[in-house]
Amino acid sequence: MKAPSPLLRSPLCRLLFAVTLAISVAFATGCGSSGTTPPKFSGNTAVVVLASSTANDQLFQFSVTLQSLTLTSQSGQTVSLLATPASDEFMHLNGRVEPLATVSVPQGIYTAAAATVSEAFPACAGLTGGSLLMDEALGGLKGLTTAPIELQEPITVTGTSMGLVLDLQVSATASFNGGCSCNLTNNVAITPTFALTPISIASSPTNSANGKALGVEGLISAVNPDGFTAGALPSMGEGTIAPAWQVSVSSGTVFQGVGSPAGLAVGMPVDMDLAIQPDGSLLATRVAVYDTDPTNLSLAFGPPLAIYSSGSYQAVYPVMNTLEVEQAGLLTSLVGLYSVNDVTAQVSGQLANLPSLPFPATFNSANLVDGQNILFSTHAPVGVFQTLTTITLLPQTIDGTVSAISTEGNFTTYTVTLAPYDLFPNLAAQPVQTTLLTNPNTVVVYADSNAQKLNSSALSVGGVFRFYGLVFNDNGTLRMDCAQVNDGVAE
Repeated sequence: MKAPSPLLRSPLCRLLFAVTLAISVAFATGCGSSGTTPPKFSGNTAVVVLASSTANDQLFQFSVTLQSLTLTSQSGQTVSLLATPASDEFMHLNGRVEPLATVSVPQGIYTAAAATVSEAFPACAGLTGGSLLMDEALGGLKGLTTAPIELQEPITVTGTSMGLVLDLQVSATASFNGGCSCNLTNNVAITPTFALTPISIASSPTNSANGKALGVEGLISAVNPDGFTAGALPSMGEGTIAPAWQVSVSSGTVFQGVGSPAGLAVGMPVDMDLAIQPDGSLLATRVAVYDTDPTNLSLAFGPPLAIYSSGSYQAVYPVMNTLEVEQAGLLTSLVGLYSVNDVTAQVSGQLANLPSLPFPATFNSANLVDGQNILFSTHAPVGVFQTLTTITLLPQTIDGTVSAISTEGNFTTYTVTLAPYDLFPNLAAQPVQTTLLTNPNTVVVYADSNAQKLNSSALSVGGVFRFYGLVFNDNGTLRMDCAQVNDGVAE
């Protein structure tokens, strides 16, 4: 037998040799790999498909019907993310999310996705020759159209539950640049374009990026001891396949308008904040009922497009001409006359910081303006002229350029300049109305420490961002109590 090398006879040398050998083996083993442990796949995952959109303010409505939505794995297996066709109005989800479906998906790595769209109806509003145009002036899509979805990276489906955000890329879908006019009718090509992005569900979700859907509007169809079932209000052009949600409540659920789950009833409209649970189910963290009488109820939410204070009808009753973005009951046409005389005016309870705002956050029939997001309810028979029962100010998204940043009390303020086609400046120019806004091109945004900052670029002067919150008319100045900030979309 060959004698050991003299260099290895020393215990210290032998120890150094062993350490060196171990390091070499570890290096060789790890070379060419990321060093991360690949996920172990076993069984299925509850996947919550969430509808969303990325848009500027050129459109106020975009209803889309999906016939199919699929994922294809790296082994070639295709799975459906929709048990049945589904429709939604995507513009009110600009920068936010709303549950579209929950499905059980085999765990694995998926490298491709695709959708089939049967209907897509965008709509803009504007002035043509001094007259208000509020029609589906861009035309629309009707008929099966395949929409390939380019994934930024393969989607790994694993764990008990996860979210997939189906984000309508509005500018790519409807290539539209400029003001809304009759000349645009049926001239804009509709090419359905989506992004599909996975999100992890937080143990206590706080925003649209980690599993919370804010301000979901629905109508209760069933009540049970643990919660209720609610369906989304269908949009024009959607048909009858709007999403429906099975919602649970807990001792921590905040109720507004009713004292407890016992106060809920079939036919009531609800304004909800929903948190996705570890098993993929939906828990309401807040449930608000702004009209508790379901008898002969008609309701709609969206922007009023014309508010008048004088005229043949208006001499006795102030009225508005509104476009219903989403609706239920007997409000079946896009246009109608509604009296706001003796109406009950309310503000959404989604944001709890209204008393601390450095301006009076008031909303009533005297200071409502065109372009605000409002929930309307009425129990009156349908006719030429209807009396509204309630008007409730809801949060909305604006896209604009930051022109100044300051502080006021515990709030950071962002002065945001809107594009000329935005509803606020566009509709304020109608010659038949009383001018209520001093500068309709500007919104002053107030954000405290509770505002969710989902923007990837720093908030700075000259940057374009999307702000979501309640927009008030403060003696002619638009001010927003901000709940969430997202990256902006080119104007």
